[in-house]
Amino acid sequence: MDVPLISETLPTYIDTDTTLRAKILDACGMTCTFCHNEGTPVVVDNRNRGPGPFLTSGSSGRRSIYAATNGATFLPATIPADEGFTRALRRLGDHMGFTELHLTGGEPTLHPHLPDLVSLATDQGFRVCMTSNGENGARQIPACADAGLDRVNFSIFGTTPDELARVQHARFRDRAKAAAKIEALHASIQACVDHGIQASANIVVLDHSHTDRVHRILDTYAPELSVRLLNSLDHGQASIDAIDQVLAHRGAVAEAHHLTAGASGARTAYRIDGGRRRIHVKWIRPVRLPVTCQGCRFNNDTDCQEGFYGLRLYRDRHGRYLAGVCLQRMDLCQPIEDFLNGPVSTEILRFRQDDHDRLVAVHHGHTIRPKTPARTKEGNPNP
Repeated sequence: MDVPLISETLPTYIDTDTTLRAKILDACGMTCTFCHNEGTPVVVDNRNRGPGPFLTSGSSGRRSIYAATNGATFLPATIPADEGFTRALRRLGDHMGFTELHLTGGEPTLHPHLPDLVSLATDQGFRVCMTSNGENGARQIPACADAGLDRVNFSIFGTTPDELARVQHARFRDRAKAAAKIEALHASIQACVDHGIQASANIVVLDHSHTDRVHRILDTYAPELSVRLLNSLDHGQASIDAIDQVLAHRGAVAEAHHLTAGASGARTAYRIDGGRRRIHVKWIRPVRLPVTCQGCRFNNDTDCQEGFYGLRLYRDRHGRYLAGVCLQRMDLCQPIEDFLNGPVSTEILRFRQDDHDRLVAVHHGHTIRPKTPARTKEGNPNP
């Protein structure tokens, strides 16, 4: 992805990556054609296959765009709300300095014990967030709010049934079902509003044919939600160009850059519509782990689509918890103990600090560094 030119006149906010992403289940009620499914194969389409190669798509209609090439060797299992999950969080949090847990899937609101997972994580001192398409949020979010859920990033693909159906698998473009999904999304957003949970709208922009859809989403949701535009990893430059078109149409004016040291995720804040509203555009910094990524077949300007985005937590069907460093290189996943006792964990910590020091030096004089609360050994954040 092309990296935006960082203006020296704009403030650049630099934070350090302390977020762990956890894939808590594989199930999902949508069949979005651009889904990376957190790098793992779709279980329902591969459960009767051997250790690989896995199908990218099957009869379920769901996609995992990297599954055929990323060397995945396991199928993900649902993470239970038990001591094993708590122990995995504690080990990774204490060793790697994680302070935020971001729940992913599949669709997290389909997890039968989602509030219990949130409660276990908050008890360990984690700020807990979630990415969701909202299909079951109205039933889950009230209890999750009581358990301490802090924020939900809603993935929004359309404001009308036709728009939503258009980005689903061809066999599942059912207008009535799409309408029900949109109603469920609205109810989930309202549940966040009613229970004091921060909510944002993540909008994936595939290409120019989707710009009208994006404008309608902005007009529908921007007044009540923080809106973030994301490029589609599977659509390359066409997706990036479409985001630029949306910004130009809205008269967007860049306001600030937000960089995360130690990870590729970054965003730029814009004022739109004459300054009445703000949106954020997420983009990928071209960062790599200096040793792990060296010599990787994807390590070039076109094939490496995400860079080093941060650490991910998985559970396989044997009950093992695994740490992963790349959606395109799932063969690099390791059991937690092997990861913590091996060189990659040390490499990530060193890279995090080196990247922070480099960004501060580059943006000296235009930088504000937010302080991220540190977890104590007991799991509670320092005041």
